[in-house]
Amino acid sequence: MTSDPRIGPLALPDTRARRVVEKLLDGSGVTLNGDAPHDLRIFHPDFFSRVLHQGTLGLGEAYMDGWWECDRIDEMACRLLRHGLGERARTPSERLMYRLQSGFFNLQSKARAYIVAEAHYDLGNDLFERMLDPTMCYSCGYWKDAATLHQAQLAKLELACRKLELAPGLRVLDIGCGWGSFAEHAARHHGVEVTGITISREQAELARQRCAGLPVEILLQDYRELEGHYDRVVSIGMFEHVGHRNYETYFQTVERLLAEDGLFLLHTIGSNRSVVSADPWFNRYIFPNGVLPSAMHIAKASESAHLMMEDWQNFGPDYDHTLMAWLANFDTHWHEIAQHYNERTRRMFRYYLSVCAGAFRARHMQLWQVVYSRGRPGRYDAPR
Repeated sequence: MTSDPRIGPLALPDTRARRVVEKLLDGSGVTLNGDAPHDLRIFHPDFFSRVLHQGTLGLGEAYMDGWWECDRIDEMACRLLRHGLGERARTPSERLMYRLQSGFFNLQSKARAYIVAEAHYDLGNDLFERMLDPTMCYSCGYWKDAATLHQAQLAKLELACRKLELAPGLRVLDIGCGWGSFAEHAARHHGVEVTGITISREQAELARQRCAGLPVEILLQDYRELEGHYDRVVSIGMFEHVGHRNYETYFQTVERLLAEDGLFLLHTIGSNRSVVSADPWFNRYIFPNGVLPSAMHIAKASESAHLMMEDWQNFGPDYDHTLMAWLANFDTHWHEIAQHYNERTRRMFRYYLSVCAGAFRARHMQLWQVVYSRGRPGRYDAPR
């Protein structure tokens, strides 16, 4: 069943499941079939039992199927998370299953590393070209002095370059280079040589096109297979896919590749808590096997690799602005690519972008840029 905007929501069924959901929502400011933009309008009588049995997975899939609607999912998510409906909204079996799997298996092993690329990043360059800005940055922009998404992304790229103290002739490694946004910017504006790696074929192909004529090499490769030495290492929006069992390997790889007087910049989404879990809906539909690191995870793993932390900056609220700008682009340009995708995919992306924006607005997640050295002498002053 799909919702029809011309037809009003159904009369709420008098069931135990509905009463339980209403009790969970009580105090959050979100109501059922209310008039506020953040209220849920229910279009299917089985919505309540589906959510109670399947938690956040059922909530997300029900939206994809048109069982409910909300004008401002971002505000709904923000209010629910501030109300404490984060971990409680996941069923115990979902939480236990992920923790058992991640405890016994390396969900981000070399053999499984390409799963997220095939499921998400290879979905279609045409979709991401319309959702993102011209830099093709698929990570948080820096909105300190920016008024537009493009300005924010250029500011983020330049901030990273200044933190790395780039200078002509330096050799730079970009771990998880995406569509080549940092590689192109650093090579074009700072005269460095960049080697970028990605596990997405679609990303690699477009990145090579975008960086043509620049001293940039794009490789389809896992970070654990890298060899060589680099003056600088950068990783923007990739660490979320590394997995807790690989954190030490990741930092040890960076330490091995980084020159004695080099700098490493890590740009990653972070969790407020040191738990090993993933939202079931996001794990299935958006970022398979992804997990957010905590500050403790990062500090412990980088310490084991003998890297010295020089600076730590948090601009998590800027991701809210970035995601809402992506959502606006997505809605504006969807008609240009609608024939290549189905309505379920459209709703999946709208839900993903909106919920993430709400999560950052609620300060449920953070965005960190961390700078490391190998213990080089002298003081490091990070630009802002």
